[in-house]
Amino acid sequence: MPAISSTIPLVFPEFQTHATMVGLIAIFAIAHSGLAALRMRGEKLIGARAYRVIFALVSLPLASILLIYFFNHRYDGIQLWQVQAVPGINPLVLVVSAISFLFLYPSTFNLLEVAAIAKPQVHLHETGIIRITRHPQMVGQIIWCVAHTLWIGSSFMVVTSLALILHHLFGVWHGDRRLLERYGDAFEELKQRTSVFPFLAIVQGRQTFEWKEFIRPAYIGVIIAVVLFRWLHPIAINAFANIPW
Repeated sequence: MPAISSTIPLVFPEFQTHATMVGLIAIFAIAHSGLAALRMRGEKLIGARAYRVIFALVSLPLASILLIYFFNHRYDGIQLWQVQAVPGINPLVLVVSAISFLFLYPSTFNLLEVAAIAKPQVHLHETGIIRITRHPQMVGQIIWCVAHTLWIGSSFMVVTSLALILHHLFGVWHGDRRLLERYGDAFEELKQRTSVFPFLAIVQGRQTFEWKEFIRPAYIGVIIAVVLFRWLHPIAINAFANIPW
């Protein structure tokens, strides 16, 4: 009987990139969530702007590595389904992906704070997309994963999506815990008026939908970004393909 160690690489070589992707997501999750957890202490030691810069210098390179590796291996493993030629699938995926970005990059982002031009702060928002869901990035990530998993249909995409969704579900707990630590009763009251599941608080009458709050420059910026991402998508794929990862 052949040794297990000699047969695994021969039988399952197509799944090695799956494990690598999960490992990269885990490294990003630990770094990102860990730095978020240490934010209050870090800002006291070196200041809010300096901590934001450190956060970006750690998170952005790790995110870039994830993105490049994903682009280069998204069709790895087993092709579980192939629906790209089905009429209507392409526009469906495009529309659903665009919607995901409205959640992933909500109007609550203060770009000047993100860039550390203005002093970065932790905000307790209850307007715009937060009325729909208290954790829009988690919702946006799930929507993005569903759309891209449908389009690509590979086992690598399924594994990647599951890992990303698990990371963002952890982020729901982790984010609420940090806001509770910082704001106490004020955050508990906000929790009573908002929901994690989209539109649930509105349906239950705990929250209202104010469509005028979405008529803001930030959302116009998101729409422009979605168009640019779509235009740059094939260019980025071709560029990343030249990186041997």
